[in-house]
Amino acid sequence: MLRHFFKLFIVTFFFVGCVNHAPTVEENNVVKLSTFLHTLNPDISSSETMQLSRDIFAKTAKLKKEFEMTSPPQYHNFLVNIGIKKKGLCFHWSDALYSYFTAQNYPSFEFHLVGANIGEYWSEHNSLVIVAKGMPIEEGIIIDPWRNGGKLYFSKVKEDKKYIWKHRPNRGCLK
Repeated sequence: MLRHFFKLFIVTFFFVGCVNHAPTVEENNVVKLSTFLHTLNPDISSSETMQLSRDIFAKTAKLKKEFEMTSPPQYHNFLVNIGIKKKGLCFHWSDALYSYFTAQNYPSFEFHLVGANIGEYWSEHNSLVIVAKGMPIEEGIIIDPWRNGGKLYFSKVKEDKKYIWKHRPNRGCLK
């Protein structure tokens, strides 16, 4: 009996040990964002786009914990505005991401603050755009973790149907 158990253990160990794990949704999204970043300029190394993509997801996760995000984000805004939560408004996200990424070493990229519906109390929204060095904001990728309550949303700026983004250099952004 013990021999059969031992054989079963050995067979299970080899078959289970050799199986590749299926990529998680986040791993798939890291690769997808890296691919998007690479389309900004094909001369940018894949290692730099992958590192930036991983860094974006890691920083987003850290900020989600720091801001103690609740969903939907409008409810979280309410909690911030009445003083129950300290941070987590869209501009907290964009400013934190901007400050972090401009301090990092990503030589092929620029980071910009953008806004939509600027000045409209109920619909103003702020975010971060990443572009290849020297490229216009309209050619960039929107990085918006606020929109889905801490789950990272990203798309090409031109493909974001929800907002029309405008550069906000007056908020401390370069250029």
